[in-house]
Amino acid sequence: QVQLVESGGGLVQAGDSLRLSCAASGGTFSSYTMGWFRQAPGKERELIARINWSDATYYTDSVKGRFTISRDNAKNTVYLQMNSLKPEDTAVYYCAARLSRIPSMPYNYWGQGTQVTVSS
Repeated sequence: QVQLVESGGGLVQAGDSLRLSCAASGGTFSSYTMGWFRQAPGKERELIARINWSDATYYTDSVKGRFTISRDNAKNTVYLQMNSLKPEDTAVYYCAARLSRIPSMPYNYWGQGTQVTVSS
């Protein structure tokens, strides 16, 4: 069983930065694909960034160039550095772990979420 705990959310102003952390326990963290998702009020949850076991990354267009995903396997932690935040980035942010290396497979474990609110 893998447990994921997010931290680092908060209330910031447009243009500010935040760094989210997701600490994992259990399992073999270095072999997982880790993703950051977000869900805004009234919207579906969306994948915004992903990093796999070989540190290959993916970003959705809306965060490309502003957000950076990274991982520290020694600390079993994945990070999301968010710069130039916009009000439309307001959402609950979730980290998730996928055990399979097949991209179409679902994520197996989820954190509880952390709120990010960006005021204009």
